[in-house]
Amino acid sequence: MLDILKDWYEKHFSDPQVVILALIILSGIAIIFFLGDVLAPVLAGIVIAYVLEGLVLRICKLGAPRSVAIAVSFSLFITSIILLLFGLIPLVSKQLTQLITNLPGMLNKAQQLVMTLPEKFPALGSDQLEKMVASFNAELVNLGQTLLSVSLDSVVDVFTLLVFLVVVPLLVFFLLKDKQKIVDWLQRFLPEGKGLAYQVWHDVDIKMGNYIRGKLLEILIVGVATFIPLKIMDLNYAATLSLFVGLSVIIPYVGAVAVTIPVALIAWFQWGASSEFVYLMGFYLLIQFLDGNILVPLLFSEVVDMHPAAIIIAVLVFGGLWGVWGVFFAIPLATLIQSVLNAWPSMQLSQSV
Repeated sequence: MLDILKDWYEKHFSDPQVVILALIILSGIAIIFFLGDVLAPVLAGIVIAYVLEGLVLRICKLGAPRSVAIAVSFSLFITSIILLLFGLIPLVSKQLTQLITNLPGMLNKAQQLVMTLPEKFPALGSDQLEKMVASFNAELVNLGQTLLSVSLDSVVDVFTLLVFLVVVPLLVFFLLKDKQKIVDWLQRFLPEGKGLAYQVWHDVDIKMGNYIRGKLLEILIVGVATFIPLKIMDLNYAATLSLFVGLSVIIPYVGAVAVTIPVALIAWFQWGASSEFVYLMGFYLLIQFLDGNILVPLLFSEVVDMHPAAIIIAVLVFGGLWGVWGVFFAIPLATLIQSVLNAWPSMQLSQSV
């Protein structure tokens, strides 16, 4: 038995690059799992700097010095934060407050609709409907308690937001400014040569960078494209619903289905079974169709080469481990695993030739 384990170890871990890669992956998982909450601003800064680095490189290709490219990219980043803080967030907060205020009336209308069902469907008994309404009211009580707990935690959330607003921009600036120094420092701890670790990192670096930038662009395009028809038709809570629709693209397949429900319900409560409801849902479904069949293939055709079942499993696993961050990075993390599995046997084959 010991001989078998020894042969397996020598076969798969004889190259220092393999050991280094395994240690890096295990260390990264341990740090995120045990210190993810504490290091959240650091992780956010790294992600944003990683995204902005693509813009910096594109500006540099136009002939601008890196310092100028960093200044332009960082200025756009700060401008985006200002627009969010003083534009989108107050508007969404106001609409959410209105939605919570109007929610009892909307739910009362839904109960009245439910109570009229026996007239249209005699097979449904009144006892069954009373049980449904009672269960519905119990869920409303739980929802109210949840909203109250969220409001009580708002002070902590404000403090956390202030920390992010100060720490994250500073980290982003210094990560962009001193990128080469940081990379040179990290390379001191890696073995020389371009083995498995370099091969995996090169593959993941290209795919992960393109995926993150493409996903942020998809969120922006889908959110704006949804907001336009909702605002033109004067649907209530248009900005909030558009934000949710844009963010729903983070969760492949499931997000689009889940966000359709509140859009349809709010449109129905506002207009009922009218032509406005039909037109709005038609525009909404058209946007979802264009996103899934044109925008996604255009942005991610060369980034993600995985089966849909593997993508859904990755979202469930990493989302369960790390929450929202795990959902957002589910596909890049799955790409990392795929790159390791693809590179590992090819390395062993190249050594044996």
